[in-house]
Amino acid sequence: MIKNIFKAGAFLLGMIAFTMVSCSDKNDDPKSTTDTTTVDTTAYAKGADVSWLTEMEYNGKMFYNASGKQMDCIELLKSLGINSIRLRVWVNPTTGWCNKSDVLVKAWRAYKLGMRILIDFHYSDSWADPSQQTVPAAWSNYSLTELEQAVSDHTTDVLTALKAKGITPEWVQVGNETSNGMLWPTGKASTSMANYAALNNAGYSAVKTIFPNAKVVIHLPNGDNNSLYRWMFDGLKSNGGKWDVIGMSLYPSADTTMTWSTKVDNCIANMKDMISRYKTPVMLCEVGMPWDDAATAKSFLSDLITKSKAISSNNCLGIFYWEPEAYGSWNAYTLGAFDDSGKPTEALDAFK
Repeated sequence: MIKNIFKAGAFLLGMIAFTMVSCSDKNDDPKSTTDTTTVDTTAYAKGADVSWLTEMEYNGKMFYNASGKQMDCIELLKSLGINSIRLRVWVNPTTGWCNKSDVLVKAWRAYKLGMRILIDFHYSDSWADPSQQTVPAAWSNYSLTELEQAVSDHTTDVLTALKAKGITPEWVQVGNETSNGMLWPTGKASTSMANYAALNNAGYSAVKTIFPNAKVVIHLPNGDNNSLYRWMFDGLKSNGGKWDVIGMSLYPSADTTMTWSTKVDNCIANMKDMISRYKTPVMLCEVGMPWDDAATAKSFLSDLITKSKAISSNNCLGIFYWEPEAYGSWNAYTLGAFDDSGKPTEALDAFK
């Protein structure tokens, strides 16, 4: 992912926004809401990660439908067929974006629109991905046992706050793109798979304590790389690692050695192997292609959705586009699905 520095001084926004959401009037209390939307948790999830949304709005970004009407971004995505929202959580980000308060604001908005929710714990103060799994500053001198407790406490804290608002996530990611574990160096899988399994299990148990029915996801990049997935999940299994769903990322434009259609076919083959080998369902937690090649992106998404939905027994749970709302060179990210005018591109027609 392209991950750049956020603007400073935004911490207060999340706090102020959450206060407004929490205290507006009794009709905003989930216990008294008149929203009767029924969420179908058996349907294929067609999702979007919109974790940048509140920061984009703070910086003046607006969103428009094809007719040019300004709309709330999540409502707009819902009108395009999106039924699920993914939100990342950082521990103590310096800017405040994606901390607990900010996540609650976005989760509440999604909840009010009847969207299904995936919470993505990074267990870092910033980006966690294959190149970096940095321990939060407040945890920097912790032992393995202390890190396990910190993972448990942080997971419990965020999920308890969601539960207090009446929001129940359907899925929870314990770590983000953990192809070599998390919380390095202690939890680096290539150094100690046992340590990584222990840290993962601390998060897994915390999730189940707060939301027993939530599905816990372990998420790796490169969904077409079967050898990576076998190495990781064989290792976790032999060390008592726990999970409910295997999550994948797939970004065809990042690989110039093969076509997008080949990557899709390899990913589908990997999904089928994971389902057979570990008796567990799979899902696509992140996908994306260049916004200015929307026709190709639509073809990629349509093919991936069709083939993943066709996997027997509905064992592929769904797909999430990563930050489709990013536009206008936002954070130099170019794999969104909105054009420079703030309108969705035809890529998202694949979700209809």
